[in-house]
Amino acid sequence: MGYTKAEILKALKGEGVKFLRLQITDILGVVKNVEVPESQFEKALDGEIMFDGSSIEGFTRIEESDMLLRPDYNTFVILPDQVEDPSRGRVARLICDVYYPDGRPFEGDPRYVLKRQIERLKRLGFDNMYAGPEPEFFLFLRTPEGLPTVETHDKAGYFDLAPIDKGEEARRDMVNALVAMGFEIEASHHEVAPGQHEIDFKYADALTTADNIATFKWVVKRIALNHGLHATFLPKPIRGINGSGMHTHLSLFKDGENAFFDPKAEYQLSQIALHFIAGLLEHAAGMVAITNPLVNSYKRLTPGYEAPTNIAWSASNRSAMIRIPARRGVGTRAELRMPDPSCNPYLALAVMAAAGADGIERKLLPPPPIQRNIYQMSVREKRKHKIRELPGTLREALEALKKDPVIQEALGEHVYTHFLQAKQMEWDDYRVTVHQWELDQYLAVY
Repeated sequence: MGYTKAEILKALKGEGVKFLRLQITDILGVVKNVEVPESQFEKALDGEIMFDGSSIEGFTRIEESDMLLRPDYNTFVILPDQVEDPSRGRVARLICDVYYPDGRPFEGDPRYVLKRQIERLKRLGFDNMYAGPEPEFFLFLRTPEGLPTVETHDKAGYFDLAPIDKGEEARRDMVNALVAMGFEIEASHHEVAPGQHEIDFKYADALTTADNIATFKWVVKRIALNHGLHATFLPKPIRGINGSGMHTHLSLFKDGENAFFDPKAEYQLSQIALHFIAGLLEHAAGMVAITNPLVNSYKRLTPGYEAPTNIAWSASNRSAMIRIPARRGVGTRAELRMPDPSCNPYLALAVMAAAGADGIERKLLPPPPIQRNIYQMSVREKRKHKIRELPGTLREALEALKKDPVIQEALGEHVYTHFLQAKQMEWDDYRVTVHQWELDQYLAVY
């Protein structure tokens, strides 16, 4: 961390790097990159590489398409051999911010959207928001032609070991590659469903965490490919088994101390923590289109598969949308359980920060925590405790987003407009498609 231009140039030369990959993320969370050869390294580090923004989802119109890539030196890494074959020359990577040619930051850059919310929290007196994600994924077999299937490579379950868990070797290579790229891996294990895995890396400030999630996803996919497998972060690839979530642990720090911790308060949670939790609850429906952005996301958010469907919080109960893990002191945090790993990490963390900041600014307080299993509560009991339900489809989530000016403002007009347009098209395409279920259910009957 904290590289200078001179240090990066020295490392590129010393390690025999031949190509430099300049990475950005589009509005839908898809990683894009421009790769430059050795002759362009200095130009790239000076932020002088230009690209056509009109070719990137949700960026600019063709008449204003020229964009500059300004690298963040702190994201410099030389890709390990298991990620990029060194036989054609070693490759390094820098994550970039997107700028207009006149030097203004591009408001449609998801990284800029997150930076705006980090600055908002700093204006409120906080050092930063810290986030620790738990991204889950499936490993599936590929056909002889290399196409992905939904056939799992094992029959293992939670925390199982080889030989039942045939993905252990692939998962170990993923961990090795991530460690070589600077990740601090805390745990890796098989998840509940067959073929499902989780690799946990250490929490960091929000921007670093978003960069890490984006990097993590393409590294996992690349290593899986090396093993003849397909890694997917699709939330619910198979009906009837657990889907893949990305539980995200959130905390605020102030003057180097965890601002969520108050040893004298109920649950040892500070007023700041309660305001932040209340903000997340207040804006849960409005931000779920960002944290759970696919049609498929809402097939995970159904009762019975450890995914939350109710807007509530608890000091321990895993059926609630927000859970407060037992650790206190520096480790005091709120675990937001509805996000899934298909989200754009920059936008997802931005709306989480915005929701929490709104709770702090308005001094919102959450209702009492729910300690019971919410799935077993009646409709009347839920009403009594003021427990609302999360949107049940992408369409419902988009309608909720339209009604939440706080989340809209956090995204900015450009990102909000382009995201909404893309997702409405996605929903409409899904809505008019005739699915196999309909044919199986109706064709012989009607």
